[in-house]
Amino acid sequence: MKDTLILAIESSCDETAASVVKNGRTILSNVISSQIALHTLYGGVVPEIASRKHIEKINQVIEQALTEAGVTLDDLDAIGVTYGPGLVGALLVGVAEAKAIAYAKKLPLVGVHHIEGHVSANYIEHPDLEPPFLCLIVSGGHTHLVIVKDYGEFEILGRTHDDAAGEAFDKVARAIGLGYPGGPKVDKLSKEGNPNAIEFPRAKIEGCPYDFSFSGVKSAVLNYLNHSQMTGEEINRADIAASFQNAVVDVLVEHTMAAAKDFGMKKIAIAGGVASNGTLRDAMETACRKYGYSFFRPSPIFCTDNAAMIGVAAYYEYMKGTRSGWDLNAVPNLKLGER
Repeated sequence: MKDTLILAIESSCDETAASVVKNGRTILSNVISSQIALHTLYGGVVPEIASRKHIEKINQVIEQALTEAGVTLDDLDAIGVTYGPGLVGALLVGVAEAKAIAYAKKLPLVGVHHIEGHVSANYIEHPDLEPPFLCLIVSGGHTHLVIVKDYGEFEILGRTHDDAAGEAFDKVARAIGLGYPGGPKVDKLSKEGNPNAIEFPRAKIEGCPYDFSFSGVKSAVLNYLNHSQMTGEEINRADIAASFQNAVVDVLVEHTMAAAKDFGMKKIAIAGGVASNGTLRDAMETACRKYGYSFFRPSPIFCTDNAAMIGVAAYYEYMKGTRSGWDLNAVPNLKLGER
């Protein structure tokens, strides 16, 4: 059987990325041009700057991905591209590039949902993983608990009612003076602190046992900081970071284990940028071992935004016969499960 080669493009936020994926599971190249240093100056991603940087970098990144994979555009079977959710200007750069290449080379175009891409990252290093399985998706903009019923087919069990987990990490990091990007900095600092030093709240949503809410714990951290400053108490940033992270991780793991038990799921995966958090990975692994579940997690490089995961998702869409038209557009607020 002939190999299927897909060039994937990802530009939903502040990483310009391209990858060549063979048969949905083998990564021939995975090139990422990060803008973190640029946006750190502003304390977060500036959409206009991100879009301009994507325009500057995208051709170079694609050329490098093709070179590293040892292929040319003529060897490809399809082009996969993230079309949402994300920053509209950033998405448009990738979508326009993908359409141009697909049109010029008469190749099928496959639009990919960014969050489905994150879930698909689990297939890269786990050749034995196939649906159905339970997946906790945790990123800067999303916190979902889903059953992956089939490739590209999801049943949403739980979602956040306010801040996503990654969003809460970023806001707390900013409050305690860590800056951007918040998640990795909180994770690093928390290793020096006591996770039980401060009792921050763990929210439960009445009638929605698998849903999440992180605005309360974020507000509790801000209130604790304000109170300490007003009373002149010494602030131990490491203890705050560790205690906050502990509260968030507890909720994520507890809800995931409850859903696995209630729905009889034996395979559990995590996905999204926050899935690279060391404390969350260790806690999930410990819980899965305790209850006898198989635990799957992508390497950190495949948790954060990358094009390899988009190529994997694009492959399974391509094999199902999914094709996008020349009217494919950026959809910044695309919901999980929407097409």
